[in-house]
Amino acid sequence: MAARSGVKSVLLAALLLAAAPAFAALTLDQARTQGMVGETLGGYLAAIENDAETQALVTRINNGRQREYARLAEQNNLTTREVASIAGQKLVARAKAGEYVRGINGQWLQK
Repeated sequence: MAARSGVKSVLLAALLLAAAPAFAALTLDQARTQGMVGETLGGYLAAIENDAETQALVTRINNGRQREYARLAEQNNLTTREVASIAGQKLVARAKAGEYVRGINGQWLQK
């Protein structure tokens, strides 16, 4: 039962992950809406556009995610990769209509 509770904590944290500072969330939302970035099942944001601004956003968001995944992994006796995978599944599932996600085949799909 304790393991299930830990996984629920990881999932809740993953859902809240997008609640970064307001300036980053707005920028991330704009990039998602404009098709510049997309979510991956691995739990990290990926650039669709290859410009410096998009790359900087992806790097900033992914660095924050990696730190949070590592913290959650330590708290829940999981690997960082396991936490990232759980988060990735949730982030892909909750992507809004029109946003891009990378499927298991590596191809971008627009929801």
